[in-house]
Amino acid sequence: MELWDLGLLGLQLLLYFVVMVMLFGMRHRYGIGIFFCALGAMHFLETYLAATFYVAAPWGVVVSPGSTVLFAGKLVLLLLVYIREDAIAVRQPIYGLFVGNMLTIALIGLLRSNNVLPSAGPSPDFLFMDQMGVLMIWGTLLLLADCILIILIYERLGRLLGANITLRVAVSGVIVLSFDQFAFWPVLHAATGVPIATLFGGWIAKSAVAVVCALLAGIYLRYVERRMLDGFNHPRLADVFDALTYRQRYEKLLEHAGRDGLTGVADRGRMEGEAEGFVVQAMERGETVSVFLIDIDDFKGVNDRGGHLVGDTVLRGLADMLRGNLRDHDKVYRFGGDEFVVATAGLSAAASIMLAERLRRLIGELPIAGLTEPLSVCIGVANSPDDGNSFLSLLSVADKRLYAAKDTGRNRVIGGRETPERDPTGMLGQT
Repeated sequence: MELWDLGLLGLQLLLYFVVMVMLFGMRHRYGIGIFFCALGAMHFLETYLAATFYVAAPWGVVVSPGSTVLFAGKLVLLLLVYIREDAIAVRQPIYGLFVGNMLTIALIGLLRSNNVLPSAGPSPDFLFMDQMGVLMIWGTLLLLADCILIILIYERLGRLLGANITLRVAVSGVIVLSFDQFAFWPVLHAATGVPIATLFGGWIAKSAVAVVCALLAGIYLRYVERRMLDGFNHPRLADVFDALTYRQRYEKLLEHAGRDGLTGVADRGRMEGEAEGFVVQAMERGETVSVFLIDIDDFKGVNDRGGHLVGDTVLRGLADMLRGNLRDHDKVYRFGGDEFVVATAGLSAAASIMLAERLRRLIGELPIAGLTEPLSVCIGVANSPDDGNSFLSLLSVADKRLYAAKDTGRNRVIGGRETPERDPTGMLGQT
């Protein structure tokens, strides 16, 4: 029976993770809200099972599907959101869950004051509701701490493990889920009286699930997501939601008309036509704007050593990496040659530097066939309102900082507080 229960847990994990990751993969077609709603809908079941439902696994391990399958899977899914979107997207469902939990407790408190009419059905169990409310709030607070830790550890592991995303997800997941188990169990024990066997059983099970989910996430990132995006780019005519009107066809034609033929990102002409509007709209919403100017270090040497085919592969790989690690509404343009421009809204100056540093590290991890040395770039960063309130003014400042980075050692990011004083020759930042 223990092996049977273990097999059922594995089937539950596979069903849960595969369905959720497919919803995440469809975010480009339907938006990420459908994924977040499904994630939130499982929150009560996750907490309820953690408090009431346990099964015996081999070697005397006692586990709950709520803690092992649903919570551990959810944490890896949120790390996947960070990898493919950003930390801002990760915060959204956590804040929503916390507000929802607080609202639940408030409503239960008001329900106690009602005069409940007798009925043939079961009476409301307010004690159980109180227990669940406490567990859900504590679990959500822990989830916020877990997400911060797993992102920090995942990024730090990048220095040790490089581009091996699967291994980084597995290691960071095991570490953070171990912390979570020993932080959540005391509150669970106080609220429901679960035995101590569930502490160590849950720890072992969560660690195993973290590894399995990392493998599934790696398979998804490597083999599935790109095909799903291809499907998004070529919708089926039979799907009524994808039937295009004349206006939609015209807008799509305009969109592809401004694409760079080699890399697939928007070209300079498109940038000159829409980037200023992007800045104006962001400022009208009260958001800051950050502009990155990215330039490959010694790109001429890349072409000389590997040939122009390798150089083209580098440009396409860099463009794909940028599109895959920025938000859907961020803008990526090929400025010319080996230079790319990124425009993003809603980031503080510090957050924009962190994003630029992350992009720089990811570029250095690109696996380019025929490249004899790791790729490196310099990035100049400008932020409104300190560096300007128009796209051209921000681009001008980013350009100066880009060349300051190249003059001070290359493979660097320079933002507002890191820009060196202008050199006495007056040549710093000139092209």
